[in-house]
Amino acid sequence: MSKIVWITGASSGIGEALVYKYFNAGDKLIISGRNRDELFRVKGNCQNSFNVHVLTFDLSETEILKSKAEDAIKIFGKIDLLINSGGVSQRGLALETSIETEQQIMNTNFWGTVALSKAVLPVMIKSGGGQIVVISSLVGKFGTKLRSAYAASKHALHGYFDSLRSEVYDKNINITIVCPGFIKTNVSVNALTANGNAQGTMDEAQGNGMSAEECANQIITAINAKSVEVYIGGKETKAIFLKRFFPNYFSKKIREAKVT
Repeated sequence: MSKIVWITGASSGIGEALVYKYFNAGDKLIISGRNRDELFRVKGNCQNSFNVHVLTFDLSETEILKSKAEDAIKIFGKIDLLINSGGVSQRGLALETSIETEQQIMNTNFWGTVALSKAVLPVMIKSGGGQIVVISSLVGKFGTKLRSAYAASKHALHGYFDSLRSEVYDKNINITIVCPGFIKTNVSVNALTANGNAQGTMDEAQGNGMSAEECANQIITAINAKSVEVYIGGKETKAIFLKRFFPNYFSKKIREAKVT
């Protein structure tokens, strides 16, 4: 049976790769992001795309997100699977980054995800259940240089959605948190520097990372298994366990790590 899937951050990277996977599986899609032209490019790549609907908005504009969720629900009448893939990264020292830039990162990554999920949940519950997927990051489990606000936004997602999972477990709502490492997308190109401008360059590790398509495959496997949390990437995923069991050693090594 086909599902109704809403994907944010669908105009590029992991979100775009997920669009094609679910479309090819026969599901009905709502695809969202800031860039209308890019969303329609993605829609155009889906043959016979009458079951792919574009809904454009900026996740950082949290005051409009409840109404945007209502618009999304009206398209097919419900949402079975919400994949919160939209977000923005950071490449700036904490002491040099403006509060306004930090607020933009928090609004986009944390509050935007929370607002959409809360708006969709009552309809999911009323229709018998559903699944919410949160694309976090390995930096949602530890922090590195140049990513203080980004790491904070991703850490916050874990706290919020771990708590929410406990509150809705008996309502047939599943919540999966995905923590990608180095995935070859434009996340570092679009990352905000200290003054709020995009970095404009690809990080070396990002450029050599796992493909977005392979990442999407692993995400879908985790979604289908209703996994609570999944780590995706290469050897960088081992950092989670290194921090857990050898925190002092990890702190030293992460200071020395090349992060751009």
